[in-house]
Amino acid sequence: MKSKASHSTGWIGLGRMGEAMAARLVKAGHNLSVWNRTASKADPLAKIGAKVMTDKAAMAACETVFTMVSTTEDLKEVLFGKGGVLSGNRKPRRIVDMSSISDSGSAQIRAGLTKAGVGYLSAPVSGNAKVAKAGKLLVVASGPRAEYDAAEPMLKALGRATMYVGEGELSRIWKIAHNTMFGVIIQSLCEITLLAQKAGIPRHVFLDSINQSVLGSMYTRYKTPALVNLDFTTTFTPTLLLKDMDLGLGAGKALGVPLPTASVTRDSILALANQYPGDIDFSVLLVEQARAAGLSLKPEDVEVGDGLN
Repeated sequence: MKSKASHSTGWIGLGRMGEAMAARLVKAGHNLSVWNRTASKADPLAKIGAKVMTDKAAMAACETVFTMVSTTEDLKEVLFGKGGVLSGNRKPRRIVDMSSISDSGSAQIRAGLTKAGVGYLSAPVSGNAKVAKAGKLLVVASGPRAEYDAAEPMLKALGRATMYVGEGELSRIWKIAHNTMFGVIIQSLCEITLLAQKAGIPRHVFLDSINQSVLGSMYTRYKTPALVNLDFTTTFTPTLLLKDMDLGLGAGKALGVPLPTASVTRDSILALANQYPGDIDFSVLLVEQARAAGLSLKPEDVEVGDGLN
């Protein structure tokens, strides 16, 4: 017997980000039905009150369905594939997709949902799972204004701020630009940290000075513990960062915008993804850059804050 969604809100995709974000909705008081390809990943949410679904097609009974998956093809599959959300006669009122996918792929999905009479909001975020758990995500959305207004109370439960940037896939362009800068900054941050270390400044001292300077940001602060203590517990893998750098360069080509710094960084991330194809944080880039600089790194075993508390 198939499960039947009994809540007005559904969530599909419970990876590191999806699980943390769905948990915030539950803790904010939203009754949530959840589905994930690997059902055991829903166990933590079941413990706090979410209803775990055994088939994603049942999510069509929800008014709003959030999706947080890895690729454009994954999103197409959960929506339009066999046993997908839109595979039956019943349809949700809207889909709010928070994945990092291409603008062209998102436009194709919007066309399919519009044809089916389902609203669509593109709503990618700034932040990783640790940021999500701390309630400090930034949500940037695009699509029909009415869909944004309807989803805004739920979006506000996910982080520190929400922004509406316009119609269509403008939020995808924002996310692509954002994550392209993501790669460029980690590349630069690793380079200058190693420059300072080889001259004799301990990593924790140098990074603390950067964090307290005009160059400091939430990003440099929450990456500092990883770079100081070589703790590469995964927040975002080199393979995923490579995907986003490729999206950035693809958008640059399509729009006729030169991205020379991003192009060089992409090659560095490609090499990193080849060296570390598995489940490890992309800040392991520091180790590879150190090797190129003739340095052998050791954890400094210093307690440093990540700026998220």
